[in-house]
Amino acid sequence: MSKILKYAFMNSFLTVLYIVTLVLCMSFAEGYFTGPDTLIMPIFFLTLFVFSAALTATLVLGRPISWYLNSKKNEAVRLLFLTIAFIFVMLVIIGIVLFYTY
Repeated sequence: MSKILKYAFMNSFLTVLYIVTLVLCMSFAEGYFTGPDTLIMPIFFLTLFVFSAALTATLVLGRPISWYLNSKKNEAVRLLFLTIAFIFVMLVIIGIVLFYTY
């Protein structure tokens, strides 16, 4: 069970870290995203969206799917739910920090 908890925490931590990093980069580069409307911005943001979906899906679902297909069904389901639970806990912590800082 401790291995599952470790994987769940790491998967959720890396997912939240990616989100925080992406938001920080976008907020610091806000000035670069203004200018004339061209086709390059929608292409950039849709590509970023697809990349983000693929990366977070890999972090959240990759190992559980692998374990499920290798007949570790109980461990896979437990890992998936624990990962989602850790992400929720981190979301609540971020929400509390935001609530008390603003």
